[in-house]
This record gives sequence, C-alpha cells and structure tokens, in this order.
Amino acid sequence: MHGKVEICGVNTAKLKVLKSSEMTELLKRVKAGDEEARQEMIEGNLRLVLSVIQRFAGRGVNMDDLFQVGCIGLVKAVDRFDCDQFEVRFSTYGVPLILGEVRRFLRDSSSLRVSRSMRDTAYHILQAKEQFAKDHQREPTLEEIAKLLDLKREEVVFALDAISDPVSLYEPVYSDSGDTVCVMDQVKDEKNTDDRWLEHLALRDAMDRLTERERHILELRFYQGKTQMEVSEEVGISQAQVSRLEKGAIQQLRKHI
Repeated sequence: MHGKVEICGVNTAKLKVLKSSEMTELLKRVKAGDEEARQEMIEGNLRLVLSVIQRFAGRGVNMDDLFQVGCIGLVKAVDRFDCDQFEVRFSTYGVPLILGEVRRFLRDSSSLRVSRSMRDTAYHILQAKEQFAKDHQREPTLEEIAKLLDLKREEVVFALDAISDPVSLYEPVYSDSGDTVCVMDQVKDEKNTDDRWLEHLALRDAMDRLTERERHILELRFYQGKTQMEVSEEVGISQAQVSRLEKGAIQQLRKHI
C-alpha cells in the first residue's frame, strides 16, 4: 500500500492475524450460526484483502473503494467455506472470491464497456474451462472450448480478451537491483522511432532541393515502381536521359542527407 497505514478508517498496522487453529475453530462456529465468530473471522482476514488489492495499486483506482469491494468477497468466502467439504486452507479458497469481486468492480466501472452478451459468453467459457480441468486434470485448448460450447475459436478469444484486465504501461514486469522494467519498456514501435523521424525530415529536406523534374522521376521510379523505359515514355525524354537524371538526383540526396 506504499506506506499507507489507514484505509477505509482501518489501521492496517494493527490488523489481527489468526493462527490456523484459531481459524478452524472460528469456521466451525460460523457454520453453527455464531455471528460473533463470523465477525471475528472477517476481521482476522482483512490482511488477505489487502494482499489482493495491492496487485491493482497504481491503476488510478481509489484503494479505499477496492478494499470495500474486496471485503465483500471476503464475507462471501467466510459464509461459504466448509471445513468438512473443502480440503484447502481458507486463504486458498478466499483469494479467488476476493479477486473476483475486485475484477468485477473494475470491469463494471471501466470506461471500456463490454456488451452483456460478450460477458455472458466469457462466463460460460470460464465455467467450461473449470469443468474441463476437473474432468481431465489439465487446461483445455481454445479449440476444445470452442467445440464444447459450439462457438468459433475467434469468439472464444474475443470473449476472454473482453473480460481481461487492462494492463498499465507503467506496470512493472521485472525488477533487479533497483532497476525496474515496465510494460512500456517492452512495447517497441519499430516504425515511429526518433531515428526514423529524423531520417524522414532529412529526406524531405533533401527532396526539396531537387528540381521538379528530378522529384517527378524519382517518384515514378521508386514510389510507383516504373521502369526507366516507362518513365521515359511518360516524361517524353530518352531512357538515357532518365538514367542520367535519376543518378544525379540520388547523388544529390546522398550529399544532403
């Protein structure tokens, strides 16, 4: 939380941490309908919410809002968790629910609107993936999902992309000895670089120094791809003259560039 101690009026430095044995006992009492145990279980796992929402820091979203949304997921996890049914730690069960609430909030509040039908398709795909993984102990391919749901492969790709979280260009992807590499550092524009822009300006300036006939010949030869014979017929001069003017124009360009 970048040194922030208080969030939503809660002092994060003083949050209670429950031991595994304490959580087991509290969860049993929660299942029996003990409201006091339920409240204690929620308060004892607020650090779990903090650990999840830290992933979304730096995205321009109010962290207090994310904390409140994450707490909704935590409450759902406490109410649904059954020690007898789930052979996992509470945190393993709770994190996906908290994460799901946060992502739903970000998706619904995003300026990038996704159609309801697209979201429904994506949710069906996610359900199919989960069921397939349970049945086959592996992740399905896009083709297998498409076949299960009678969809085109492209529809599966578009639907999953539509509900994926946007990534900030400043989100770190690697850090070593204080040197952080962000997404922006790995997104390279090969076309619109500073060097290419300077070359373009230099070429335009050099072209302006040529005569109108020289520029016209170079345009016909190198932009329209015509042969010297075709240029000579269009301009009305001999092929030898076209060749001489072309060579002279290129020499002038090299000189000025």
